[in-house]
Amino acid sequence: MKKGPLHSWGSIVGGPKTRWITLAIWVLLTVVLSFTWPAINTVEDDSAADIPDLAMSQQAEKLIKKEFPNDAGNPVLIVWHNDNKLNHQDFTAIQGVYMHLKEKPLSKQSTLPPFDTIPQQALTQSVSKDGTTLITPVFFDKNAGIEILQNNMDELKKVVNSTMEEDPFNRKVSDSGLHVRLSGPVGIQTDAVRLFSQADVKLLVATVLLVLVLLILLYRSPLMAILPLIVVGFAYGIISPTLGFLADHGWIIADAQGVSIMTVLLFGAGTDYCLFLISRYREFLLHEENKFKSLQLAIKESGGAISMSALTVVIGLGTLLLAHFGSFHRFAVPFSLAVLLMGIAALTLLPALLAIFGRVAFFPFIPRTEEMTEELAKKKGKSIKLRISQGFFSKKLGRLVTRRPWTVIITTLILLGGLASVVPRIQYTYDLLESFPKDMPSREGFDLISDHFSPGELAPVQIVVDTTGKDIPLKEKLEQLSFVADVTKPMEGKYNHQLQMYEVSLAENPFSSEALSRIPELRSNLKKMLANADIHDTENHFWIGGETVALYDTKITTERDESVIIPVMICIISLLLLLYLRSIIAMIYLILTVVLSFFSALGAGWLILHFGLGASAISGAIPLYAFVFLVALGEDYNIFMVSEIWKNKRTKNHLDSVAGGVVQTGSVITSAGLILAGTFAVLATLPIQVLVQFGIVTAVGVLLDTFIVRPLLVPAITAVLGRFAFWPGELWKKKTLKQMSK
Repeated sequence: MKKGPLHSWGSIVGGPKTRWITLAIWVLLTVVLSFTWPAINTVEDDSAADIPDLAMSQQAEKLIKKEFPNDAGNPVLIVWHNDNKLNHQDFTAIQGVYMHLKEKPLSKQSTLPPFDTIPQQALTQSVSKDGTTLITPVFFDKNAGIEILQNNMDELKKVVNSTMEEDPFNRKVSDSGLHVRLSGPVGIQTDAVRLFSQADVKLLVATVLLVLVLLILLYRSPLMAILPLIVVGFAYGIISPTLGFLADHGWIIADAQGVSIMTVLLFGAGTDYCLFLISRYREFLLHEENKFKSLQLAIKESGGAISMSALTVVIGLGTLLLAHFGSFHRFAVPFSLAVLLMGIAALTLLPALLAIFGRVAFFPFIPRTEEMTEELAKKKGKSIKLRISQGFFSKKLGRLVTRRPWTVIITTLILLGGLASVVPRIQYTYDLLESFPKDMPSREGFDLISDHFSPGELAPVQIVVDTTGKDIPLKEKLEQLSFVADVTKPMEGKYNHQLQMYEVSLAENPFSSEALSRIPELRSNLKKMLANADIHDTENHFWIGGETVALYDTKITTERDESVIIPVMICIISLLLLLYLRSIIAMIYLILTVVLSFFSALGAGWLILHFGLGASAISGAIPLYAFVFLVALGEDYNIFMVSEIWKNKRTKNHLDSVAGGVVQTGSVITSAGLILAGTFAVLATLPIQVLVQFGIVTAVGVLLDTFIVRPLLVPAITAVLGRFAFWPGELWKKKTLKQMSK
């Protein structure tokens, strides 16, 4: 029998002598890199822009900073709220805080409004119409780092508390009395950083514990449960400093959200690859006494599928490099590199550890050959029963998909299609603040502002117009638009005096989907207004900026990325499947089933999030995130199972090959799917809504793949297609056999 490169690879990394060398190399690399390069979480940068520089809002922002500069600084907005209306005592406290900040400024404090000297009667003029809420800013140097700002927020709370008898920060908004919240750019930024820093630790601990418990339940062996975690741990020990090195040199940008998802991906996908090899190793240990030969055979049988699976995920996630939206683009390298190194670890470090521990790794249920069992005279009744029960369930599935394939196909398509039909009804949001918990202090402050002040005043749309010296009554014309509530008087440009800036307050919430839909209308109306004023080339004579426009640009950029990345990824994975399986038909239906699984997961995820958790909308980034992960990871299981069917075709007829593929991969893919879904579901425990939504949709998608697409739909289609499922690979095989017979 021809051994092949994978068989030889087993002896290279897991031979009697080389196993210790492989382990030593991994230990040495991990130690050296950990001490010489920074960890990824120490070089995170959450300040990178998501919207491209050429976007409408970014062009306007650059022009506004130059011609209409605001040198006050980066503000924290102190929100003072009292349901019974702000009173003399509250105003006295406000004045006391600003008097203290004047005498003892905070670090990098740049501008401080004179609220300490303004008469209380004048202060009341800035209070909301219902008399309950007042907003007072404190400005900091725009170059102040996050640590300085976080310390300032802590110090500011102490200053406020020193002027009052009770802590107004800990009092619930629903309670009576004075409430104080720190919001605005600085408040939101510092809260977000704290949230992510807490989430990283919580996520890591929860993921490790979940994987450990699931592995113990699956293998009933403490050591075998720990081995995959050791492999993932070593892989992370190299991945973290490698990404830290790249980020430290400015070659990539690492953000907290990406690191969190990468951790989950590493444990989920990494454990899957380990399970694929471990399950094969265990099977061969039942028939081969020599543990080294068993390992070589296991690598030979599973190494190709593991390599192909990892390569599919690496390239699939790498398509995010085509994204224009910064967050998508920044995820590409960390995700792809993590899966690549994890795949390498699964085919090098894991074999070495399995070769070192051998059968002991499965203690107390050690797999032995019949001869070894007889010699040791040990009964394995419980283990045998478990193995039979697992095989019994898989055999029933195998018989079902080969004897009643059309029933299976129609039933699964109705279920998956029904869930997918929900997708057009999904509502999306592009407001980052909605990703944070409702009880996050800065969000509570923001909600108080939006509840007690005009919605449009929260984030006015900024319009800059090059009048070319003409007197254009834009203020009056803009005020005539039905969706505009108010327009400020124009400001003149600092260097170009022909530039005028208007701040337009929309009639609706500036962060709502309705407000975003007004931006194209506003743009169209501005073109008409300038054209009527005999200004040619109107596109280059006005700029629209502000937070609403930035959200609109986020929406447009995200939709553009979806339209580019999704088809490119489908084409790349299709090509990889074609090269690996040599079957055009198999490539087509494997891709179609995974895409259907994605839409079903998106629909099911929306039903859970909307009706189960009360979410009115999900993040606009979720569809692309979920697609990239589910299509790449979903093909892993298809590749592993179809590879078995292909191997069975050498010695069995078509239907027996399909049934055998279901049986042989049933337990390992089910185990892998449960672990992968579980790790993504851990994201749902975090307080960050975008990660909760992503975790739920992805976990649902993995479960649909594991329990419906892989064991039912794909083998049923393969059974119905018969030999055409392998076309044209089957024809190549027949031609080769004919030539050999001649």
